[in-house]
Amino acid sequence: METEIMVRDSPEMPQDVLLDIFTLLEIPDLMRAGSVCSSWRSAYITLCSQPELYKRPQTPCLFYTSESAGENAACLYSLAEKRVYSLTLPDPPIRSRYLIGSSHGWLVTADERSELHLVNLITGQQIALPSVITNESVKPIFDDAGTINQYELSEPAHDIDSDFQYIGHYESIHALDKLRDFFYFKTFIFPDPSTGSYIVVLIHGESLQISFARVGDCRWTLLPPGWDYQQCIYMDGLLYAFTRFGRVDTFDLTGPTFTMNTITDDMKNYIRVCMYVVQAPCGNLLQVRRDCDVIDTDDNEFRRETQKISLYKVDLAAKELVEMKDLHDQVLFLGYNQSQYLNAKEFPQLKPNCVYFTDDESCASDYKNNCRDIGVLNLENDTREEILPQLWCSWPSPIWVTPSLARMNWSCTDT
Repeated sequence: METEIMVRDSPEMPQDVLLDIFTLLEIPDLMRAGSVCSSWRSAYITLCSQPELYKRPQTPCLFYTSESAGENAACLYSLAEKRVYSLTLPDPPIRSRYLIGSSHGWLVTADERSELHLVNLITGQQIALPSVITNESVKPIFDDAGTINQYELSEPAHDIDSDFQYIGHYESIHALDKLRDFFYFKTFIFPDPSTGSYIVVLIHGESLQISFARVGDCRWTLLPPGWDYQQCIYMDGLLYAFTRFGRVDTFDLTGPTFTMNTITDDMKNYIRVCMYVVQAPCGNLLQVRRDCDVIDTDDNEFRRETQKISLYKVDLAAKELVEMKDLHDQVLFLGYNQSQYLNAKEFPQLKPNCVYFTDDESCASDYKNNCRDIGVLNLENDTREEILPQLWCSWPSPIWVTPSLARMNWSCTDT
């Protein structure tokens, strides 16, 4: 049901009262309130310029695009209101980009030159991340006019020795818009208390190594040799990186050097397919397994459909996973976004003991004409409910985003 704000002929409320009221609204309601009159608009602008005043937890929304809406237009489906909002985003056109992560209100996008940007959907702020050619694996190839027209990708070879280290390297040449198909796996965005900004962690390449950059850095920093990373969590100044085989490495990103420590080798009964790691509010780490089936369609296409979600507590001391039966009053959001673990009591519009999911590139092919796997899975009985069935062919693939008024002050600084 849509929520409408009506204003009658009445005395204007003091700005401090309006601000107190506005801080209780979800951002879609806040945006609509800001268009009612000049007084309300002023209160809205104040909150946008001082986002620290606005601390209300936000219900995640589904971000997607529509061909009919235009190349720069995007849609935001509010789970709280069951309503779609239209947004206009800065160039380059959002429909020409890949989405490779989202967190804290920011999208991470890869444009047609395979360059990465942070985009805030609500404020419209866009920040260029360090150029792809500052990553140690990528070298530019110039044409006769001195313009970059291709990239050379140099990575560890797939053969490994007895110590599970890669042997040798291999090189490949890619067009500017094709490198993103091979190089980017997933990104994670973590608050950086030391700077008041954010750290962007990138898992990349065939060997799935990790590089990171703080917002404002001019280049990517490759972390010490490691491979096959799937998920990352940032806790207490340490980056925890999980491999497909259950090894957990940590990196201290607060010092001048970045050493790797392995805190557990391969875990018992570790989940190796379509895996997520998420931190629970109590501090525990959970691993989530997502089982997908391939289903043929009437028009000779195929789609992947999520059938089951399994939950496990990560016991680092015992080096094993402990199965959990359900989420109780909690809710999970999974996909190519940074996984979220929320308390349904704080978000009454959400369904407890349910998993809200969208496509994940490790579960679904990136072909543009594939059907989309979007829905809500009830863990009590494994029943599935659709959210927006008409999104079966939306591109780029829809992703969960938590709206935010956050802005960043930044400038490029060498690291």
